[in-house]
Amino acid sequence: MNNHSRSDRSPASNSPLGHAALSAFSLSTDRIHLNHGSYGAVPRKVQAEQDWLRAHIEADPTTFFGEELPDLMRAQAAHVARHFGGNPQDWVFCENATAAVSGVLASFSLRPGDEILTTSHAYGAVLKAMRLNAQRRGAMLTVVELPAAVESEDQIVETVRQAFTPRTRLLVIDHISSATALIFPVARIAEAARDAGVAVLVDGAHVPGHLPLDVPALGADWYTGNAHKWLFAPRGCGLLWSAPARQSQTSPAVLSHGTGEGYTKAFDWIGTRDVTPWLCFEISANLHTEFGAGALMARNRALASEGASLIAERLGSKIAVPENLRGAMAAIPMAATTGSSDVAMQMRQALTREHGIVAPIYEFGGRIWVRISAQIYNQIEDYPLCAEALIKLRVRYGG
Repeated sequence: MNNHSRSDRSPASNSPLGHAALSAFSLSTDRIHLNHGSYGAVPRKVQAEQDWLRAHIEADPTTFFGEELPDLMRAQAAHVARHFGGNPQDWVFCENATAAVSGVLASFSLRPGDEILTTSHAYGAVLKAMRLNAQRRGAMLTVVELPAAVESEDQIVETVRQAFTPRTRLLVIDHISSATALIFPVARIAEAARDAGVAVLVDGAHVPGHLPLDVPALGADWYTGNAHKWLFAPRGCGLLWSAPARQSQTSPAVLSHGTGEGYTKAFDWIGTRDVTPWLCFEISANLHTEFGAGALMARNRALASEGASLIAERLGSKIAVPENLRGAMAAIPMAATTGSSDVAMQMRQALTREHGIVAPIYEFGGRIWVRISAQIYNQIEDYPLCAEALIKLRVRYGG
């Protein structure tokens, strides 16, 4: 077992790893933070840039919004394209992946009897948006059941492929599932969808900065992700890529003065709001590179695997999916523990308040799960402490 000490440094940079890296963040040092996947963590350098931008805007809001912002937005889109592929005009910003999904769904033409297809691993908020959009237009939502403990890529691809029908118009598929941390083989799924004449929207909320990413190579029609999770951007920095053939039909969920003036203008201006998260993309992506980029992602993935294996062994449980289908997160069922979302919430609160450990505990598929993350500021010593706390909570709550 490898120990990640305070003196560890990334092989690709001089950035410290483990708890020594906490100095780059505002995270409290009296807690163990194992939930980077939900809300990210904004480094101090990025916070300082955002503060400067806000002060700059407040010095002359009229000139900023009227003259500076349009070019700045497109400049940041160019940086996104350099990191994740495609052309700058293919990329637009939104508050988060959920907002992007809502925009695509609202823009997509559905007729009575048409079908939206997704899986049982879909994010809850996205599932609600799909269901409501289908109901409003007399269409249907079909949820393909995938087991929580998926065994292989082939199992996923074939299960989705067999669910296509002549009515299926749109497939919404996760790239990394929030509930199980499963990496979906989205390129293979998109290929199967193309063969069936089905459009594909990939929800990659957890992917930018988490996995190497070339969006156009995936073969989807739309791809959305969050830069504020694993790429260190401020919260509210969501991204949407639309294939060139789909851009004329794609609008944001909020329609404003850019409506009818093309894809980028429609998204670049959807009313007065805090645009600083989007304008921080470049510095956030550069800092991710400074922290190690690919080497950091590989290190985090290895640490999450080691930490999850340790927790699963001590709980007498099993990680949800095989190692080759996981990234820097892992979901572990609490062994025999079953229960409601209320019980899960009580366990999560006790984990933080009594043990000083921050990690999501939640109900999925009738069982209670814990999901751990690994980021630059984590080290292997964090995970046995989490395991011991979970054992105590499981005893208290009847597991």
